[in-house]
Amino acid sequence: MIVASAVGTAVWVGMGLVLMVVIWRTGFAMLRALSGPPVAPPEPGALRKVNVRYRCDVCGVELKLTMAPDDDPPPPRHCLEDMVIVPPLYD
Repeated sequence: MIVASAVGTAVWVGMGLVLMVVIWRTGFAMLRALSGPPVAPPEPGALRKVNVRYRCDVCGVELKLTMAPDDDPPPPRHCLEDMVIVPPLYD
């Protein structure tokens, strides 16, 4: 009875130590990843991922832009007018 209780306690302590080491290493890995240098911006002329929606005020045509040469692309033209940015429905 006493031996089973001691073994059970040793197992719990061992599992606690293993969990502590896993949490410790995970924390240091996250801190190491955050302290690294920032990612270099893409070279000029390379396309970047964007998610911008435009709507034509004249006819109502909508357009979703997913790739652009810069982060803030100029609005496209439709019906000889600049299209307006449509705010996202859900943030």
